[in-house]
Amino acid sequence: MSDEKAGNLPRDLTLYLLARFVLVGVIAWGLSLAGVPLLVALLIGLVVGLPLGLLLFRGLNARVTAGLAKRNEKRARARAQLRAQLRGDSAGQPE
Repeated sequence: MSDEKAGNLPRDLTLYLLARFVLVGVIAWGLSLAGVPLLVALLIGLVVGLPLGLLLFRGLNARVTAGLAKRNEKRARARAQLRAQLRGDSAGQPE
């Protein structure tokens, strides 16, 4: 299941970013309908949308975080193996 999450990282990350941008846009659009100037509405949308997006898109955020952690784990393992090979340790050799 974690391999599936890691494999969907580009898709999940794109969806998460788009969802956050849409949230900011909806907040700014609502404020501009209320008569707030567009630049001020965008700034308020950013400030309000950041914490609100963390709450609303919690599941998507968890999938992105899990995918990033899996990718970083693989990179750290490969880096440790490379360092061991460069030192000449037999532990770094693939079996």
